[in-house]
Amino acid sequence: MRALEMIEAQIHDEPVGVDAEPEHLGMDGLSRILFGHSAFQYLNAACELRLFDCLAETPWIGRDEIAERLGLERRSCDILMLGTTALGLVQSVDGRYACARIILELRESGDWARFVDTVAFEQHIVYVPQVDFTQSLKESRNVGLARVPGQGKTLYSRLEGNPELRSIFYRYMRSWSELANRHLVTTVDFSGQHVLDLGGGDGVNALALCAAVPDVTVTVLDLADTIDLTKEVVRHAGFSERIRLIAGDMFVDPLPREVDVVLLAHQLVIWTPEENEALLRRSYEALRSGGTVVIMNSMSNDALDGPLIAALDSVYFAVLPAEGGMIYPWAQHEQSLRETGFTNIRRHECDGWTPHGIITATKEPNVRGG
Repeated sequence: MRALEMIEAQIHDEPVGVDAEPEHLGMDGLSRILFGHSAFQYLNAACELRLFDCLAETPWIGRDEIAERLGLERRSCDILMLGTTALGLVQSVDGRYACARIILELRESGDWARFVDTVAFEQHIVYVPQVDFTQSLKESRNVGLARVPGQGKTLYSRLEGNPELRSIFYRYMRSWSELANRHLVTTVDFSGQHVLDLGGGDGVNALALCAAVPDVTVTVLDLADTIDLTKEVVRHAGFSERIRLIAGDMFVDPLPREVDVVLLAHQLVIWTPEENEALLRRSYEALRSGGTVVIMNSMSNDALDGPLIAALDSVYFAVLPAEGGMIYPWAQHEQSLRETGFTNIRRHECDGWTPHGIITATKEPNVRGG
């Protein structure tokens, strides 16, 4: 039997529980992958040139008017409109153009600026280092980091010497966190709790919690350079009395003790499983008896077959941030929690276009030494 016939036979011989026949990739889909780098450049150019803003403000205009508004020569405008139309980013009727429905939906939902921040992050920080993806897999380390100017073994240390890239990075991280934090404040009860936010960055999580929960207090622990930036953000937001800032390395420096909640937001995708377990052990020690650890980040399916954004985003974690990490499946985090003594482990799936998820677990009350 030929290979194609064998595959078709396997597809149609569906096991119990399979609801629908898998969609075939097709040549058009394969072409989108083959020239995926070009597809992204059309998206980035449309964002940077503000094509979508132009078409949202004045829909159904022609190429001459688009070229004039964007300050492009006609040939350049023709290339831009050819690509964005073929990709479905814009729609065209009789030579006049408007934004695609999904673009309009993102704008109406208030998520458009966050989406654009994500595009800028992919373009200016992730895009070039991805050329080292294969080598990063071979060596199981972040080979692409060498393409980022600066010194140090992590992306974070290199960004400290590059204010422009650092600004793009933190703008993206704030936007990505905001997309998830809307779920965080409705999933977990933080009322009256003292939360330790490990690696809390510029305070985006702490600010979201304080804005949503009147009696929560938060301690943010992050590297000294980051905390210096966070001080002004917290002061400007008016939460200096409820948000405490500590400069330190969460892997080695002392952590506050007897806290009610330890929050690991967008942390456990960066590190190896062994490093994640080390962080969870430290979290366990910092918690009071009966306290809660909260893991919030992107999740992949336990079968490692999606979601698509989790798969594509794992390229970044392979080539750049640190020597480890990926968008781990839910089960990987749950296993790490069990290994470090946590109980009452629960999944909380988040609706939305990002693959965010939340896992909560408990430090068992009245444990010896707890």
